[in-house]
Formats: sequence, structure tokens, C-alpha cells
Amino acid sequence: MRGRTDGSQKKRLLTTFVLVAAVLFLYLYFGSQSQGESALEYGSRSLRKLGSSYLGGDEESDFGTKQDDFKFGLDDEDGIVPKSFPVCDDRYSELIPCLDRHLIYQMRLKLDLSLMEHYERHCPLPERRFNCLIPPPTGYKVPIKWPKSRDEVWKANIPHTHLANEKSDQNWMVVKGEKIVFPGGGTHFHYGADKYIKSIANMLNFSKYNMNNEGNLRTVLDVGCGVASFGGYLLSSDIIAMSLAPNDVHQNQIQFALERGIPAYLGVLGTKRLPYSSRSFELAHCSRCRIDWLQRDGILLLELDRLLRPGGYFAYSSPEAYAQDEEDLRIWKEMSALVERMCWKIAAKRNQTVIWVKPLTNDCYMERAPGTQPPLCRSDDDPDAVYGVNMEACITPYSDHDHASKGSGLAPWPARLTSPPPRLADFGYSSDMFEKDTELWRRRVENYWDLLSPKISTNTIRNVMDMKANLGSFGGALGNKDVWVMNVVPEDGPNTLKLIYDRGLIGSIHNWCEAYSTYPRTYDLLHASNVFSDIIEKKGCSGEDLLIEIDRILRPTGFLIVRDKKPVTDFVKKYLPAIHWETVAVADSPSESDGDDVVLIVQKKLWLTSESLRETD
Repeated sequence: MRGRTDGSQKKRLLTTFVLVAAVLFLYLYFGSQSQGESALEYGSRSLRKLGSSYLGGDEESDFGTKQDDFKFGLDDEDGIVPKSFPVCDDRYSELIPCLDRHLIYQMRLKLDLSLMEHYERHCPLPERRFNCLIPPPTGYKVPIKWPKSRDEVWKANIPHTHLANEKSDQNWMVVKGEKIVFPGGGTHFHYGADKYIKSIANMLNFSKYNMNNEGNLRTVLDVGCGVASFGGYLLSSDIIAMSLAPNDVHQNQIQFALERGIPAYLGVLGTKRLPYSSRSFELAHCSRCRIDWLQRDGILLLELDRLLRPGGYFAYSSPEAYAQDEEDLRIWKEMSALVERMCWKIAAKRNQTVIWVKPLTNDCYMERAPGTQPPLCRSDDDPDAVYGVNMEACITPYSDHDHASKGSGLAPWPARLTSPPPRLADFGYSSDMFEKDTELWRRRVENYWDLLSPKISTNTIRNVMDMKANLGSFGGALGNKDVWVMNVVPEDGPNTLKLIYDRGLIGSIHNWCEAYSTYPRTYDLLHASNVFSDIIEKKGCSGEDLLIEIDRILRPTGFLIVRDKKPVTDFVKKYLPAIHWETVAVADSPSESDGDDVVLIVQKKLWLTSESLRETD
């Protein structure tokens, strides 16, 4: 017995030694490969596996960096070297962490599919966040530049052609060799969005059939936008549309929109308010968007009402507007009765399209009979509280000031961009403060472009995100460049998003402790002014998570501008090798008014996994 026991002990020791040696060999072998500094970096299959437990693997396994492994602001003298980040499995090259169906399944969430809750945001808990870098798909190429990108993209960048087959009779998109081409069609406008847009302008009697109505129509919400050709063709009229669609059966439609260089956002009219301020849009548009507007006492139409400005329009192209069968007639009758009780009136109706207009004042609301549904919202309801807030089936009346003004009081575009917005007074801000902020950011953006100049040309940058937009002056300073800006306002700060929309810009509310509602590789430039400083003060947030999220959003060869205190920029610089970024410029603030901020500009490298390289050979 004793002899057999000794033998088994020796076998166990030998097995342990072999396992340790194997692990050490793998660490040294793959670790040495991750130190490359070239523009093309190689991921490995073994590294990808380290990041796979959140992505559908063993729920009990350890999946890399934990929140408590990391503390912000560690000095270099502590001797702590940031660890390298593993690469996610290639299957997750299009991962959107807060819109991930695998996560919904794993968390066993009880969602009401009829209310579209499964298309709303459901974010992973901190301990379940992925901690790996999202790889590009096989054969990925640097995107085609704007304006050419409006009409064609690389098929390898979004290798999904099912919409081309499904919508072949509607001219959504066509596969041509290595490219996907967008003829400009849509479900309702097969022969081109440009002709459809002119027809709407004609219905509204706008001058020269121009949809911008001499600069008075600037911001548009396109609900159920498809691949965003409607929004794409509005841009030439100096109109910017927030093209909105969920990650539904028409998967990747928003990804196509952003790849084309067209403003777009992943969202759905479900149970939560859309992340936009009240009275933000001059026009809402729905072209066969397949939405049941009558459900839940008209709550979805009332959400559009919240978002429309005084005198704003809702253009609705759908069979109910013209069909004569029994069901369509019933829907049209009930919908007409609902919008009449909401005090909307028909501005125009022709063929397959009807356009309603929202009242300029509260007069109609006050004249309704007692008990009329839908009711007015409670006086304590904040129409600008939107992040994670449930929709309300009520009408938001105008304030006494807005009622007396009989309109939004906004200047026409482009003067609107630099004119003090009327709602500045809601924050106690003065026109002088606004003008100084506008001038400050004009100088700062000029400095940014000087620092970027060795790396960019006129069409290098198209999709831009300001991660903490404040009054929108960073985006305003880019008005002379052929870019568009997603202005993000943190949900726990001053809710200045309505001022940004009042300047003729677009944006959304967001919490940077969570992933943003966009596909990977969708923005050319991210601007983070004191964003990292804010993150470290929040429980459950970490700088590492934010870096990984920024890497997910940025296109390969895209740029990040960090304006923050020196310890923050030093922190970011320490992680550059691990995340495959490189420094473009570091500069102290050029004026005393900027305080002790440091500007750090970095560029994301283009790298491919070894599997992708093998498949492209």
C-alpha cells in the first residue's frame, strides 16, 4: 500500500511540473508576440479565449481583469505595469454590450416582446463586462471616405448581404463585387430619397421645394430609418437627421448608416423615453416603420409629441394613410381621432403620405373638454429626464414663456449655430457666457487640428463624438468642416442637451459607466474633455472599462483626444501599448484660461487576428 501511494505522489508531482512548464511556455511565447510596435498587430487564438467567458462561455470561469484589480492614478513608482488586453473571439466582432441578445438569454430576463423591451438597453453588471478588445472582421479595410461613402462601402467591413436580397425590389442596397452600393431607395421611396424629400417639401409649400424651409427646419428624427438613405440625402439641404432603428430582424442597418458617414443611433420606441431632450426636432418621419401607434393609449405618438418643437411636423408614409381595406380604414380612423385629441392638425395629405403639425401654443389643450384623453402631464413631470425613464402617456404642455412666444424662438440655420439659445435661461446662463464658451472652443479646436495636421487630410475624419458636450461648442467649432458630431451629455450632469439641439446640432444622453448604443468601429474621432476625471469618482466605473469601450467605438486609424489633468493623461499613456494605440501629440494648454489641462491625442492602430489573416490569404 505504501509503495503504491509513493508512486501516485510522484505521478502527481510530475503532472504538476508539466502543466506549470506548459503554462509558462504559452505565456512567454504569446506574451512576446504582443510586444510588436508595427501598425499591423496580430492577435492570437489563445488570447481570444481569455476574453470569451462573458461572450457565451462558462459563466463560472475567470474572465480576466476584475474591477478591484485596478485603481486609477497609480504612480509609476509603484511599479505596476498595465496588463495587456486579450482579444475577443472573432464571432463577437459586432458586439454591442448593452444590446446583446446572448446577455439577455444568460441573465434570463423576463421581457415583454410585444413592448419591444428586448430591443432596449440591458447592460451587463460590472462583474460581467467583457474585458477584451473587439477584433475587426476578416478582410477589414479602412472605410471609404465621405462623400463617396454615402453611396458605397466595403462589403468586408459589414459582411451582411441579406438586406440586399430581402429589399432588392426597394433599392435599399446592392452588392457589387467587393462593395455594397446604396442607390438611395427605401421601403416607401423605391426610386430615390431625393425625389421623396422634394415631394414632402412641395406638400408643405416650402420655398423652391427645399426641405430646410429657409433654415427653419434643421433637426429631424427618422424613426425606423432602414439604412438611413432619407437622412443621408437630407444632409445636402443643411438638415441633420437622427436616424433611429433597433438591432432587430433588419440587423446591421444602423451599422451600414454609420459606415456610410450618416448620423444614426441604435434605439427603439419601446417602454423608455428616447435619450433626447424635449422639443428637439422640427420634423419626425416614419416611412412604413411598422410601429403600432395606437398601442397603450397612443404612448409612442405622445413620445414623438414630447420630442417635437412647437409647430413641428410628423410625416407619416404608410398604407393606413391611403389604403381602403377594412383594417387600414379602422387604424386610420382611430389614429386620426387620437392626433385630433392631441391637438395635431393635418398640414398636408397626398397619395401615400400625411403630414400632421403640432400646435404652437397651449390654447388647444386648454379648450379640450374635461377628462379628454390623453391627459396633460403632471406639473412635476420633467420632460427632459430621459435616461432609463419610462414613457408617459400624456401631453407635455409648453411653459408660460414658450406659450407666449408662440414658437421656439430659434434663429434660422446657420445663424442658429452661434446664436444664444432661448433656453439658456433655464440654466441661469447668460448670452455673454455662451459667446465666451463658443470662442474658447473655437480656439481649442483650431489647436487640435494643428496637432492632428501631420496625420489627417480634409476627408480623413467624418463621424465625430464629443463624449462630454456641455453647451455643444466643440461641435459648433467644427461647423466649417465636412463632419457631423454626436454630442453626448452625461446623464448625471447639467442636462444641456436641449441647448445643443437648439443650436441645430444633435446628440444623446448617456452614462459612460455603460457601453454606448452603437456598433464597433463607427467613429473616426472621439473627444474626451474631463471624461476620465468624472469616471473615477463613480462607484462601479473604471478607467480600464472606458478605454476598452472607446477602443470598441473607434474605427481602426481613428483618433482620441483627451483633455484632462496630467495624472489622467499619464494613465492613458501607460495603457497605449496594451490597447494598440500610439501617441500623435501631447501638449500643455496654450492659454491660462485652460488651467492645467493637458491635451493628449492618440491613434488606434489597424490590427487583425491571426485567424483573419489566414482567411484572407
